[in-house]
Amino acid sequence: MSGMSSYLKKHTEALVKDVGIEAACKLTGKSKATLGRYYSDADEHSDRFMPIDAVAALEDASRYPHVTSALAELRGITLSYSEDRRNNPSHGVNSDVVALSQRFAMLMAEYNQSIEDGVISINEAKRLLRETLEIQKVLLDMKLHLEAESP
Repeated sequence: MSGMSSYLKKHTEALVKDVGIEAACKLTGKSKATLGRYYSDADEHSDRFMPIDAVAALEDASRYPHVTSALAELRGITLSYSEDRRNNPSHGVNSDVVALSQRFAMLMAEYNQSIEDGVISINEAKRLLRETLEIQKVLLDMKLHLEAESP
C-alpha cells in the first residue's frame, strides 16, 4: 500500500473513532464491517476508500475534519479550522464587505509597521499571517453568503 493510501486510511479510522462506530454506522448507512474495510491496511482492502458523501456526513458530526485535513496536507494546503465559527450568526454580504475592508486595513497597517526597518521578523510574520487568515475567513463567509443569495 502506498504511503498516501496508508495516510488516508489512518485519518479515515480517526474520523470513524471520533464519531463513534455505532454513530458512524447510522450516519453513513454502512455496517461496522464495511467501515472497517475503509480503514483496514490489509492487502485485500488496499483499494477501498470511504465514499465522499460518507466522509462529509461523518465530518459534520466529528470534532475535527480528519479526512479533509489529510487531503489538504497531501496537497500542501494549509487549512484554518475554528470550531467556534460554526454557530456565528449570518450577517450577509454587506457586513462581509465592511469586515473585509477593515481586515485589509489592519493587514496593511501591520505590514507597514513590519517593513519599517526593512526586515520582517518572525513575530511580525506571525502577526501578518494571523491577519491574512482572518481575511481568508471573511472571504469564506462572503462566498457562502453570495452562494446562499444566488439561485
